[in-house]
Amino acid sequence: MRFTTPRSHTVRSTALLASAALCAVAVQTGVAGAQAERGPSAMAVPMSPDQRASEIRGAQDNAAATAGRIGLGAKEKLVARDVVKDANGTVHTRYERTYAGLPVLGGDLVVHQEAGGRTSVTKSTEAAISLTSTDAAQPASAAARTALSAASAAHTAKPSAGTPRKVVWASSGTPVLAYETVVEGVQRDGTPSELHVVTDAASGAELFRYEAIETGTGTSQYSGTVPLTTTKSGSSYQLNDGARGGHKTYDLNQGTTGTGSLYSNATDTWAGGRLTAGVDAHYGAAVTWDFYKNTFGRNGIRNDGKGAYSRAHYGNSYVNAFWSDACFCMTYGDGTGNKKPLTAIDVAGHEMTHGVTAATAKLIYSAESGGLNEATSDIFGTAVEFSANNSSDVGDYLIGEKIDIFGNGKPLRYMDKPSKDGNSVDSWYSGVGGKDVHYSSGVANHFFYLLSEGSGAKTINGVRYDSPTSDGSKVTGIGRDKAAKIWYKALTSYMTSNTNYKAARTATLSAAGALYGTTSTEYKTVGAAWSAVNVK
Repeated sequence: MRFTTPRSHTVRSTALLASAALCAVAVQTGVAGAQAERGPSAMAVPMSPDQRASEIRGAQDNAAATAGRIGLGAKEKLVARDVVKDANGTVHTRYERTYAGLPVLGGDLVVHQEAGGRTSVTKSTEAAISLTSTDAAQPASAAARTALSAASAAHTAKPSAGTPRKVVWASSGTPVLAYETVVEGVQRDGTPSELHVVTDAASGAELFRYEAIETGTGTSQYSGTVPLTTTKSGSSYQLNDGARGGHKTYDLNQGTTGTGSLYSNATDTWAGGRLTAGVDAHYGAAVTWDFYKNTFGRNGIRNDGKGAYSRAHYGNSYVNAFWSDACFCMTYGDGTGNKKPLTAIDVAGHEMTHGVTAATAKLIYSAESGGLNEATSDIFGTAVEFSANNSSDVGDYLIGEKIDIFGNGKPLRYMDKPSKDGNSVDSWYSGVGGKDVHYSSGVANHFFYLLSEGSGAKTINGVRYDSPTSDGSKVTGIGRDKAAKIWYKALTSYMTSNTNYKAARTATLSAAGALYGTTSTEYKTVGAAWSAVNVK
């Protein structure tokens, strides 16, 4: 999951343009029921890993009854993936769907069960699934060849296609029998590639493709002297955080595979040389874990109490950082000339949030859902930076301002007016899904800034902002903490893989209504902020 730089924008442009219209449908069903919840009691109840696992098992035990209750067909089954319980008794259960035993891509849904018994459903698609057969006219080998051709078009080096799996493609249009093939390789800028290619099992035509690698005390380079949680092993110390699920930090030593070596030191004072990037990476993981736990009660990236791991010093002069679900890990390059590692706080928060999104809404990394995926990482990367309260890297609404990608001190992105970077968009228009997801994210980034701080000129932590609105309206913000809680609840309880901007407006209104009531200032400001970025 990539924290992109200008060097890599062209890598997926063909795929993005070709598939821009494919993920634009997200159906919100039963929203009124979800909005009936009120007040802080709609906040999620923290659960231990064992409690969460028990709730998921219980949901799976009742999956057949749930499928019948919400009107799924006889060949359709539900697979429970996550459960969120609100303090007021409402339970939000996230499911994947199968058809005749095959995974349904784009078939995910969330069932909302209120304490009083009322049920509502948020679906990724409302399209009915009815296949005449699950026998494929095209062989799997043909799907693999098409996938390799797609990887070639995406300029993927060293491509290697895995075994195609038979699926039902339901993310757009009429559901069809299809193959999904994952091609591993290397992107043009040195980032690993996990290109998912979906092909029609009847005609062999490519239906969709997306890139799954989303880009993406010690003395640190960006945060000053910081506290580190380490583990003593024998006579040395290791960057192994036992207080946060066993998160480990490794030195790849300019390699691009494996884990390299676990950072170790003779003393528990970490400073200088190759240790510095490790300190920043380990600290960034810790403050991200703490933000999610202290703010939302979330126990780790997957909410299962298990730590991910971080890899520093990836590649040679690699100007990027990325999250990968495959390894459940964060990876940081050292920047141009190996002089500016991409290990700043907001980068860590951004990349690890891709893992949170993958564990919840699974927003497809293309078109408008991809823009929302990237924006979610910018939003919570920013929130992590504010939450860290680090005097050497104070909170701001600038993305990647410390890593100096351009060599002139300018940040990668601006949340108050995204178009200041020369590529991002300030407001929605009908073709926004055709832009690179790092630029279409501007719509949601701008929304979040307006919801938090409001429109117009102001100075926050010494940084000057001047946020416009598309309709000339004036928006008064509700504060960053409330805005973050609304976005998190929308992500974890109401968004699905195909959520687009219109559906994101609905999801955040549902979240605001649940948290603060549908007559509240918070609810009204959510609507006003979306209107201010032309999502109406």
